[in-house]
Amino acid sequence: MTDTLAPADDRIARRNVVVLVAAQAVLGAQMPMIFTIGGLAGQSLASNVCLATLPISMIVLGSMLAATPMSAIMQRWGRRAGFMLGALMGALGGIVGAYGLYLSSFPVFLAGSLLTGIYMSAHGFYRFAAADTASDAYRPKAISYVMAGGLAAAIIGPQLVKLTATAYVIPFLGTYVAVITLNIVGSLLFLFLDIPRPAPPSADSPRGRTRWELIKTPRIAVAVICGMVSYALMNLVMTSTPLAVVGCGYATNDAADVVTSHVLAMFIPSFFTGHLIARFGVEKIMALGLVILAAAGVVALEGVDLNNFFLALILLGVGWNFGFIGATTMLAASHTPSERGRMQGLNDLLVFGGVTFASVASGGLMNCSGGNPVEGWTAVNLAMAPFLVLAGGALIWLMLRPKEELA
Repeated sequence: MTDTLAPADDRIARRNVVVLVAAQAVLGAQMPMIFTIGGLAGQSLASNVCLATLPISMIVLGSMLAATPMSAIMQRWGRRAGFMLGALMGALGGIVGAYGLYLSSFPVFLAGSLLTGIYMSAHGFYRFAAADTASDAYRPKAISYVMAGGLAAAIIGPQLVKLTATAYVIPFLGTYVAVITLNIVGSLLFLFLDIPRPAPPSADSPRGRTRWELIKTPRIAVAVICGMVSYALMNLVMTSTPLAVVGCGYATNDAADVVTSHVLAMFIPSFFTGHLIARFGVEKIMALGLVILAAAGVVALEGVDLNNFFLALILLGVGWNFGFIGATTMLAASHTPSERGRMQGLNDLLVFGGVTFASVASGGLMNCSGGNPVEGWTAVNLAMAPFLVLAGGALIWLMLRPKEELA
């Protein structure tokens, strides 16, 4: 059997979607948990407040560094092996992070965050795994449904933060214990995954395009740019949000509620994003996503009332959903199975490279670009503009190209 298996009725694909949705819900819950408390914990441990969001940056850096090796592991040993390895690294990251909090050691805490990034890298491949056994017609819906699994994670994660953040004398230690548990339990789900291991290439099998040839392909280049900008800008703003909310005088629970609304907005549209892509075309949905991201920045710049935080972060989540699922769908349809390992790894290397830059910049902009949290929050949201122009320009360029050139 090869990785091109796609039954006409998509029975295997639908089964895999159920497993991946459950994985999104259980394992994915750790991401809103860590993104809610990571900056706050970093702020309490770091000697320089400008480094408060460095734990988040280390997670994204770990994801970027692991993207290509993780893709190669899945190409050689299959999705199940890669996903279980990711869950193992998530549990190990939770253990090291908890130990860092226990020691009040910022470097140890950062090491745990780096390991968590390996889980985040594996998590990023859930969406591609959804497409592996799906027919062309079902593919955008499969990707969209798997992304929708994050809806449960959006509810579970922040609620677990509320229950565990002060469960021990050491703040946030209980949250990391919960993260460890989620990874152990969630890893068992992959025993039910049914994605054939890719057949090893024979001497006469097609090798596909090189990475350079792939990235020069117009549709692939634009998909990567839009995916990178959508994810990086979402991370830029979300990473600073708990710091901004608390810095403007609201409680940690308020920050958790804002993050909950944001993550819900990231994933609720997934129930219909695939249908919108099938009906209106992937380019139009990606363009709509970029417009909504811009609207999020406008709302955030209008004030720091709690309602502004809620509305801005909801728009940020919806914009990310349309932009990122659209980019994933465009990319998945633009390479062959033999090119899957190198292209998906290259894509996530570039995407999470951009996200790493954004998360590092987020802390500096928030804490060190102004005299107070309001000025820092303003700087974070103004920084979105040039990247939205870049992604919008690339998408317009693609849409204006002759169709025969893109075939």
